[in-house]
Amino acid sequence: MDTATWTAAVGVVRGEQVLAEDAASTSRSHVGSLPRLVEGVLERAGLGIRDVEGVAVSIGPGSFTGLRIGLGLAKGLAFAGGLPLAAVPTLEALAEAAGASPGETVCAALDARKREVYAAVFQVDPTGQLRRLGADHAVAPEILAARLPAGTILIGDAGEAYPDAFQERTIRRPFATHHPRGGIVAKLGARRLAAGEAVDLGSVEPVYVRPPEVELPRGRVASHERGPGAR
Repeated sequence: MDTATWTAAVGVVRGEQVLAEDAASTSRSHVGSLPRLVEGVLERAGLGIRDVEGVAVSIGPGSFTGLRIGLGLAKGLAFAGGLPLAAVPTLEALAEAAGASPGETVCAALDARKREVYAAVFQVDPTGQLRRLGADHAVAPEILAARLPAGTILIGDAGEAYPDAFQERTIRRPFATHHPRGGIVAKLGARRLAAGEAVDLGSVEPVYVRPPEVELPRGRVASHERGPGAR
């Protein structure tokens, strides 16, 4: 079952410069607080909603409820303002928060519950940019840990949720200080928009990696829940 509470993060950037950012815990019953969070961040940046030139949203994987509501707000802002929308993979934004150096490998992993994690692996190229080494997937923490090169930087709450699985092979970054902040999502979104990678408002959907529990056939164990290469 999906959790009813999640953290909403908002940021405003100009180019690569973060002008302001903030975060707050919210829930279904407090969805109205999200527009106020946006307004507050814009005010701290000295901007108004009419100054915004594009919108970026973290597209998942993550909380089913949080993704739906966050995307709904982003679509609404983009539609009302006639603005382009960028969809930023959550694990990519998380990996960016690691602050890794060229040549280092980063695994972004979030607790997916049911003894699984959402994960993606990246390597930092000579220019300091993250390069994907595979798609997002849901996998058991022990299987993921066994596939990671020794010394991989692990970022996300999976390391705290399953410490025994990761303690020997990874360098862990604390989730409390290294998480996908609003400013990071905004920067990655700005890069996508500059590259002409705006998404279609009518067709973009959250990336769940695995479907909500209510959509899974009874008694079925999907291959994506065992990880790539499972038999």
